[in-house]
Amino acid sequence: MSHLLTPVESALPLTAAVTGQAYEVVALTSAGTSSETANRLAELGFLPGERVAVLARGVPGGEPLAVRVGLSTFALRRVEAECVRVIALGEGGGH
Repeated sequence: MSHLLTPVESALPLTAAVTGQAYEVVALTSAGTSSETANRLAELGFLPGERVAVLARGVPGGEPLAVRVGLSTFALRRVEAECVRVIALGEGGGH
């Protein structure tokens, strides 16, 4: 019997997302920051089930990340984006 990973177990941080690809938020973590960072991200709309996409990355260093969640676009620092755990959506765009 093979072990299947749950979406949270197979999730990657938003910093590892491919630019332009659609993802779904599955969790928020503190990822080495205070819980206030995760709370702030939740208030901005980074909630489980929401679609997100990294639109662009700053140069040099890839920071900040321009991220679309819902109909809004935000600039996130790398430490903030590390708190958002996502899974890639399939070709059909998910839900």
